[in-house]
Formats: sequence, structure tokens, C-alpha cells
Amino acid sequence: MIIALFPNEKKKQSFDLAKGIQEFLTAQGIIVVAEDEKAPNIGAKPMSSIDRKDINFLITMGGDGTILRLSYRFGDIDAAIIGINLGHLGFMADIPISDIYPSLTDLIKGSYKIENRLMIEGTTEEGNVYHAVNDMVFHRAANQSLIELAIHVDGLYLNTFKADGIIIATPNGSTAYSLAAGGPILSPRLEAFVITPICPHTISNRPIVLTAEHELQIQYLNEYDPIEVRADGLDHFMMKTGQIFRVKKSDRRFKLVNLLRHDYYATLRTKLGWSGKLR
Repeated sequence: MIIALFPNEKKKQSFDLAKGIQEFLTAQGIIVVAEDEKAPNIGAKPMSSIDRKDINFLITMGGDGTILRLSYRFGDIDAAIIGINLGHLGFMADIPISDIYPSLTDLIKGSYKIENRLMIEGTTEEGNVYHAVNDMVFHRAANQSLIELAIHVDGLYLNTFKADGIIIATPNGSTAYSLAAGGPILSPRLEAFVITPICPHTISNRPIVLTAEHELQIQYLNEYDPIEVRADGLDHFMMKTGQIFRVKKSDRRFKLVNLLRHDYYATLRTKLGWSGKLR
């Protein structure tokens, strides 16, 4: 088994923890690799010394943002990701520092499932393609006024949202920006999109959930400055008046390790501070 380990240089304890993880995994007969410039610091083999197609798992150290950045930078590696949470709100990076070694033991023993989560794909009129694990965000950018975005579903008119923008989120991304904007939480196993308006002018403009078999067409109507479209906050372009952006289910899948010792609903309760009790 080959595992790629990705410490986050912005987290002070990351490299010390990574070195300990490397020693633990190596003692179990696992080959541990890391980015060439980081490998010597944690005692791992440089990634360039192996065929990246042979990597079985990617272990990230940070938060959900670390996982997203990794999925973009190493999108060619078809391996499932497991996240150690060194941040705060981690729905994907759900392994706390206190549970690192029991979780790694379960990984080695095979006590896990791999979830192939939905991703979305967006295409500009020029044919440029963008992919997102969490969301596509359309925002007014430099415009001082609210913008109008017309949305069609498979060519059928849905609504024109007058707002700061809209978010089109996957179930995985429903606990990110969409949740902060008032959107619903979707089970990560659903095949669906949620359209969430950002600060809409009309209070009746509410989030709507659609099955992922639909194609959405989003058109920017105002004769204002271009608006900004961001995929997972990492990749972006400027959209001009009248332009149409098409969004659909991607052929790609986001692979996330779900350890059997971890419970998604328990993660929700913990991360969102729910205090309800069984009676």
C-alpha cells in the first residue's frame, strides 16, 4: 500500500504530526510518500520516486479548505482522501488529532467505505470547463447594486433572482457557503444540486433542491460590470452581461474515505453545536 501524506505548512504542528504518522505507517509496512520538497522533513519518500497512479490514499492535514486545494492540485491522482482536522469547521476533514492513530489503524484494517460524492461541471459559452466539489458561486463582485440572474432548468425558465448572487452547491458543499446563506443541509449521498440565493431582494426567493440529472443555465442580465464566478473559491472567471453559464453533473467523482468509527450525523451535531438530547 502507498499513502501520500500532505502536511499543511501553515499549521505549526502539522510537520511534527506528519513525521509521527509516517513512522507509524512505515512500521506497518506501508510506503509513505510526500511532495518532493516536504518529504525530507517528515522522513517520507519523494512523490517523484513512484508512479502516482499507484497511490492508494491521500492523507491531508488541515481542514476542508486543505482538502479542496489538494483535489485541485492533484486531480490526476485517482485515490480517496482522508482528512485530519487541524482547523475548526471540518465536515470532510473529520478526524481529530486525538483520534489519529485509532483511525489509521481502522484504515489499515479496512474498516472504512469510500464515498464517491457528486461533483458539478460548469461550461462557459467559450467552452472553458470548471469543476467543483462544493459549489459554483455567482457574485456581484465590484457592482454596488444587486444583480439579476435568470435560471433555466433543461431550457425551462425557473426564476430571475435579484440578489448579491447565487450559489449552486453539491450535497458535499451544502454545509459550506450555501449553509451560511440559509441553504438546507443535504445528505452527502444524494444526487442533487441546491440553488441558494445570496441576500435576495425578495424574501420569497428561497433555496431550491433539484435532482442532478438536470442541466442548469445561468444568465447574467444586468448591463453592469462583469460579475465573478468561482468554483470552490479556487478557480474563477468574470461573466459579462448576457452571457450564459451551463452547470451539470460532472463525470468526475470526489472520493472521500468514510471510516466506520466516524458518524456523519455526530459530526453535524458537533460542528454545528446542536444541543438536542434524547429523552
